[in-house]
Amino acid sequence: LDASLGSETCEELFTPAAPHIQMALSGVEVISNGSGSHHQLRKLNTRMDLIRSATGKCGGVYMYANQRGCDGGRLYYDGCACIAVNGEIVAQGEQFAIQEVEVVIANVDLDAVVGFRGAFQSMAVQASAGDKYPMIHVPFRLCPNDDVSRIPYSPCDIRYHSPQEEIALGPASWLWDYLRRSGASGYLLPLSGGADSSSTAAIVGSMCQLATAAAVSGDEVAVADVRRIAQIDENDPLPCAKELAHLLFQTVYLGSENSSAATRSRSSALAAEIGASHLDVRIDTVVAAVVAFFRSVTQKTPKFRVDGGSNVENLALQNIQARIRMVLSFVLAQLMPWVRGRSGFLLVLGSANVDEGLRGYMTKYDCSSADINPIGGISKGDLRSFLRWAADRLGYPTLAEVEEAPPTAELEPICDDYVQTDEEDMGMTYEELGVYGRLRKISRLGPVEMFKRLLHEWRDRASPTEIAAKVKSFFYYYSCNRHKMTTLTPSYHAENYSPEDNRFDLRPFLYNVRWPFQFRKIDQLAGAAD
Repeated sequence: LDASLGSETCEELFTPAAPHIQMALSGVEVISNGSGSHHQLRKLNTRMDLIRSATGKCGGVYMYANQRGCDGGRLYYDGCACIAVNGEIVAQGEQFAIQEVEVVIANVDLDAVVGFRGAFQSMAVQASAGDKYPMIHVPFRLCPNDDVSRIPYSPCDIRYHSPQEEIALGPASWLWDYLRRSGASGYLLPLSGGADSSSTAAIVGSMCQLATAAAVSGDEVAVADVRRIAQIDENDPLPCAKELAHLLFQTVYLGSENSSAATRSRSSALAAEIGASHLDVRIDTVVAAVVAFFRSVTQKTPKFRVDGGSNVENLALQNIQARIRMVLSFVLAQLMPWVRGRSGFLLVLGSANVDEGLRGYMTKYDCSSADINPIGGISKGDLRSFLRWAADRLGYPTLAEVEEAPPTAELEPICDDYVQTDEEDMGMTYEELGVYGRLRKISRLGPVEMFKRLLHEWRDRASPTEIAAKVKSFFYYYSCNRHKMTTLTPSYHAENYSPEDNRFDLRPFLYNVRWPFQFRKIDQLAGAAD
């Protein structure tokens, strides 16, 4: 017998009784895994630990291959094929790239596997006591005879990307794959100058950098895709990243009387740094027309809260602006290629983060309603870290100014004694939202158990009564806004606590917002703790 080869499939690597264990006990030296493992922030560490562990205890060669590219939906498969020998990685492919195929090779010494397994007696005892896998004998030699010119590969350091790099590369690769397969001629983004839309713009800029780098390196598929999507003649030179962005990325600042000069300036500056074709649009005439229509129907005129209006009027006037921006975005996406003398259509990008989706801090059918959303599975905290990183590493310095500015929707009038901010509107911080999301989605905690957990974790930052109020506030808004999850824009999957109903959360979207039993129990526990 020259050598033996076995295989396990995809998620079997992650299971408690993984097939590779019994294969190794049956004497299989080489185990392969043809996987379809999707990207998720910080997931590669877990994957590589499991691959190393697969041969670290039992010895052997583990060949791991993974898909790469968009699956036609919300997932991006991030490649990173690798080969491990006796618990050490000897070869590793790229994790993110727009190329669909990459071949990873390594010379390995199967005698080293035999020696590794023979070093401890307990493995032989378990192997003799267990059932053996059935073998199929094939007339083929895997190993050359005494070929000393083939030097086995030495262990190498595993290459990991930081979370900021993952945000720059994963969603960017997904966007490019989506664009080239969809038949669209580019993307349109309502660019407000805030953290979320600016992060989305930077990711599109990263996409253009990846695509042009691959084309310049000679990748024939990338060259053909760039020319087709950007509508460049065969004899014209390939564009640089900024030139490509100008051809396929349209940004628009949809300002109103409530918008600030600072956000308008940041929007324009960032678009210029990326190379996008940019529009600066005022929507006040359209807003006024909608308000005038309502007045003609009801003979009543809603007012903002600062002008003496009720909360209902104040919220309605904000929602009018938000929804008009969605309508205008789709109008521009359909007609701007025609305006610029180009064929095709643009896909509208959304830019609501995962925490806002979880809380429901968005207007239904506003600019969060789009064709796809590259940041819908990314937390606000990770996005802010990404902005600081991307300002330098991607070459978009305006992102540093964006990160320093307080998040605001700019839907209410700015006054000397009042400036609208997201966290004040929500009644909770983005940091707290991230905690709630992980406890609700990943740990699967309801109101009472979440309160019990936070009673210990937050004991140095708030009293039991304050923690109880925070938990009840979250669950109130979480439940009364669950209906919004049914219409969330398809988003890049980057976190396990994505609230999107269509794939990652099968909970009901109708709850009793009062949570009578649970909130009463929380009050009892908080009273006892006080």
